[in-house]
Amino acid sequence: MSIPRRWNNQLKTIFLLGALSTLVVGIGGALAPGQLALFVGLALAMNVGAYFFSDRIVLRVHGAREVSAAEAPRLHALVDDLVGRAGMPKPRVAIIQSGQPNAFATGRSPRHGVVAVTTGILDLLSPRELRGVLAHELAHIANRDTLVATIAAAAASAVTYVAHAMGFGAIAPGGDEEENGASPLALVAAAVVAPLAATLVQLSISRARELAADHDGARIAGDPLALASALAKLDAAAHAMPAEAEPATASLFIVNPLAGGTGIARWFSTHPATEERIRRLERLAGGERRVA
Repeated sequence: MSIPRRWNNQLKTIFLLGALSTLVVGIGGALAPGQLALFVGLALAMNVGAYFFSDRIVLRVHGAREVSAAEAPRLHALVDDLVGRAGMPKPRVAIIQSGQPNAFATGRSPRHGVVAVTTGILDLLSPRELRGVLAHELAHIANRDTLVATIAAAAASAVTYVAHAMGFGAIAPGGDEEENGASPLALVAAAVVAPLAATLVQLSISRARELAADHDGARIAGDPLALASALAKLDAAAHAMPAEAEPATASLFIVNPLAGGTGIARWFSTHPATEERIRRLERLAGGERRVA
């Protein structure tokens, strides 16, 4: 299954890396002009690390453990069936110990893909619904959405970490305003603005990607209503049981893991409305029946 949108995603990757590099260098240069070379080096290291190791970083952040076919035979059987229908390499399969039902895909290319599911989703969904979710994640891999999304998540995490370190340095005893070239107030402001800017970059790429993966995943599975039913259950569970997820990686999941949380994380939804996703899938199925 060849999907031309993957070339657009290559361009998005270049844009994303450039935007986040500009963010790091710009904020670093403004706050510490004497350390500009350090921030340029940091931006370059982030680009290399995000491209080659972002999948490992994201899997480690969420405690995902790769499982073999012997360990999870039914899960692997579903993936085997779907990759055969999609005509794509089989990704690695991982499980996350989390009660919240959710799933995501990562990897810089179809040959380096990984599908990760939580223990909660294995308990909640029927095999048919789980198959629809896995098809959605395989569509992300086939379209190289995972390259864009994983780099965005890893880079946003790095930007947030750097911003927090700068803010801590501003309030730590012994901070030297003359040496740093920026006031503590400016550093604290950067600690707030930098992760917010990184989140806004993610928002610009993730919502349309989810709708496209719903469509293509439903085509791969040949069962749009299975995915629609799964999304309804997953969204309800996410609101009832917010996960302890990193906001920087929330966009990777099939439904927003922070949907039921509180605070600023709810202001910026990285996912389209679940109701709209379900309506589109029902239209794709020809309106055969409503999701229960």
